[in-house]
Amino acid sequence: MTTPIRKLPRRMPGWAKVLCAVVLVLVVLFAGLRLSVVPGLKDLFGTETRDRSGPALLKSVQDISRYEAASGNFQVVVDLEKDAKLLPDAIRGTRTLYVGAGTVDAFVDLGKVDEDDVKVNGDRTSATLRLPNAALGEPALDPERSYAVSKQRGLLDRLGDLFSDNPNGEQAVQKLAARHIGDAAKDSELKARAESNTTAMLRGLLHSLGFEEVRVVYGP
Repeated sequence: MTTPIRKLPRRMPGWAKVLCAVVLVLVVLFAGLRLSVVPGLKDLFGTETRDRSGPALLKSVQDISRYEAASGNFQVVVDLEKDAKLLPDAIRGTRTLYVGAGTVDAFVDLGKVDEDDVKVNGDRTSATLRLPNAALGEPALDPERSYAVSKQRGLLDRLGDLFSDNPNGEQAVQKLAARHIGDAAKDSELKARAESNTTAMLRGLLHSLGFEEVRVVYGP
C-alpha cells in the first residue's frame, strides 16, 4: 500500500515578503494621518505650516501714510494799498488790485494711527478705525492764473522801479493772496470732503482684505 505524497506549500520569495511589509507600513501610516489616531505621524513627513494670510490691518493702513484726499481750487481778489504818512499818494504810495488763483490740498495723516485706533472682531469680519481729523496743506498760488488788474504808483515809487532788478515785483500782494486762499479753504467744506473720500478709500481696501463691515470715525 502506497502513501500519497502531499505537496508542500511553496515558500514566499524574500522580495515578496519585503514588498508586503512596505505596503503594510504605508497603509498604517496613511491611515494614521487620515484619522489622526497616531500622534506625531505628520512630523515624520516634515509637514510645514505657512501663514499665507493678508498683511496686518494696521500695517496696511500705515503704509498709505499721508493720504491726499481732496484738493480745492480758489480765486480771491486782493486790494493792497500802501501809503506814506506825510506824503500824498501822487508822490509816494501804491495800490494794487490783484486776482489770485491757487489750490489747497486736504489730507489725512494715516501714519499716526496706532494699535489703539484699530479694533477688529474675533473672526476678522468687522473693523473700526479712529483716524485724525483731516488737515489742510499750504496754499499754492498758480502764477499762470493770477494777475494784477490794476496798479497805481506814486511818482517816487515809479522812479524806484526804474532802478530795481524787478520793477514789476508783486511779492507782497502774492503773499497776501496766498493767505486769503488759505482762509477760504478753512471756511470751505474741503476737510469734510477729504474725510469722506478717505473713508471710501479705506472701506474699499478693507473689503478687499475680507472685512465685511468697516466703520471709520475721526477725532483726536
